[in-house]
Amino acid sequence: MTLPHEMTYVDLPNPGGPEAMVLARGPLPELQAGQLLLRVEAAGINRPDVMQRQGKYPPPQGASPIMGLEVAGEVVALGEGVEGFALGEKVTALANGGGYAEFCAVPASQALPWPKAYDAARAAALPETFFTVWANVFQMADLVEGESFLVHGGTSGIGTTAIQLASAFGAQVFATAGTAEKCKACETLGARKAINYREADFAAVLKAETEGRGVDVILDMVGAPYFARNLDSLARDGRLALIAFSGGATLSDVSLVPIMTKRLRVMGSALRPRTAVEKEAIRDDLLDDVWPLLEEGTVAPVIHAVLPFANVAEAHRLMEDGAHIGKIILTL
Repeated sequence: MTLPHEMTYVDLPNPGGPEAMVLARGPLPELQAGQLLLRVEAAGINRPDVMQRQGKYPPPQGASPIMGLEVAGEVVALGEGVEGFALGEKVTALANGGGYAEFCAVPASQALPWPKAYDAARAAALPETFFTVWANVFQMADLVEGESFLVHGGTSGIGTTAIQLASAFGAQVFATAGTAEKCKACETLGARKAINYREADFAAVLKAETEGRGVDVILDMVGAPYFARNLDSLARDGRLALIAFSGGATLSDVSLVPIMTKRLRVMGSALRPRTAVEKEAIRDDLLDDVWPLLEEGTVAPVIHAVLPFANVAEAHRLMEDGAHIGKIILTL
């Protein structure tokens, strides 16, 4: 295809609320060696996008200042040295930024083919959550068949992905959520028990459900308010993976004794600052171990809403409202 000289993208002249984002026109991204240029058909909305819009999460050096960390679309140009992809191919990719635009340059090492029978919206719902869950739950925390697993925020994009993948790989899954409807959704996706954190202490419920043993792995995005109870909820040799601090990042009056007495591992990571080599390793694992599950329907992205590109402010409001179950997607 003949590429235009300009594209429409979401600009952020100044940090602020959803209304701070405006549609603008500007040049296409400059394609670097090892990159694919995609004509974007859909882009996912993620918490880091909201934080960037608020001025709390500036893009790393060298990344596009345009928001958007996951896209699905058509390959329209190949950077120097790219192999294994062809013009016209439909791919989904973890972007380092720039996803809220008609065209996006992404590392070829972070791109995957659309699973069979997927459309753009479903494909765009995959990268950010599947990369995050795989890296933290399976690569770092080493969850294996027969173990038990707790994910907080079970109806978020991360949560719905984590429940399905942990269940598919033979773990016994627990989740927390804030309403009866959300708890039911978690259990429908494969959780043995979903705990309404507004009505019950998840640590006490887990103790009863596991006959005092606790769970082997916890994936947490709440942070400080849950830290002590997370330690109490882990079994001997348990692993706590921290990926966000929505409730706060500063601890006070927390006993570290359980870490020693139960031989616990506490770890944390962010996806965006990981190196290209690390992201490629995650991509390769997903292609080998998870893409077959997507294509056979054992695992699938949960999509709450699909909105047109011009409604990006509404999409961010939905994300901040917190009532959604699953992913929020923009289509172009």
